[in-house]
Amino acid sequence: MRIFDPHIHMTSRTTDDYRAMYDAGVRALVEPSFWLGQPRTSPASFFDYFDALLGWEPFRAAQYGIAHHCTLALNPKEANDARCTPVLDALPRYLVKDSVVAVGEIGYDSMTPAEDTALAAQLQLAADHGLPALVHTPHRDKLAGLHRTLDVIRESHLPPERVLLDHLNETTVKDARDSGCWAGFSIYPDTKMDEDRMIAILKTHGTEKILVNSAADWGRSDPLKTRKVGDAMLAAGFGEDDVDRVLWRNPVAFYGQSGRLQLDTAAPEPLHEGNSILRGGE
Repeated sequence: MRIFDPHIHMTSRTTDDYRAMYDAGVRALVEPSFWLGQPRTSPASFFDYFDALLGWEPFRAAQYGIAHHCTLALNPKEANDARCTPVLDALPRYLVKDSVVAVGEIGYDSMTPAEDTALAAQLQLAADHGLPALVHTPHRDKLAGLHRTLDVIRESHLPPERVLLDHLNETTVKDARDSGCWAGFSIYPDTKMDEDRMIAILKTHGTEKILVNSAADWGRSDPLKTRKVGDAMLAAGFGEDDVDRVLWRNPVAFYGQSGRLQLDTAAPEPLHEGNSILRGGE
């Protein structure tokens, strides 16, 4: 089983997770930039973080044979903080980097006017740079948030087939699918979706333009949830081709719209900026 995790926050995971993911079949991933749990206080802290997603994390992933890509953006939660909004002006110099395969995560957290502005501006940046967009639908008032998101997308220059609506569930999947956008589902141990609910959605809505991710951040989460969904699909009677579509071909097709996917992992460099993962080893 080959797996492309289209949304996982590896900066919050250990190298043991990389090894376990490889053993489970993960060969590629996309790491979206996101809120770190503690507010950032200046744009410079974003830039250091972006640099890590462009350098250190691909280096870590390569040690375990996993191709690492990222999406960059001002995330919805911090779009409300005036100390952070200058990031929007600096994003163009990052969006031209080879391993950036989308603008994201963008979207809504609390559905404020500041989030409206940031979403519209970053959809335009995606259109200007020929990139797709990874859109975070809110965790609260999900259906209202989805409708508001779709209104902004329709007013943008980015066509729906270049938009991935993430964190969907049973209340939002139909409208998301009807919009022409791609549909993303985050599988968690306690919150969001689980494997059984995901199987029910796949049985109802099919496998076309549906992506499954583990998200796997600094809270209780599981970087092997993609594999567990694949196993659950097989147990529920889906064929291996169905599993391959959801866990590999769909994310490749969506992020491939960037023209930047590099799925063949080269032999890793021994050092990154003079540092080794081995911390003093040879």
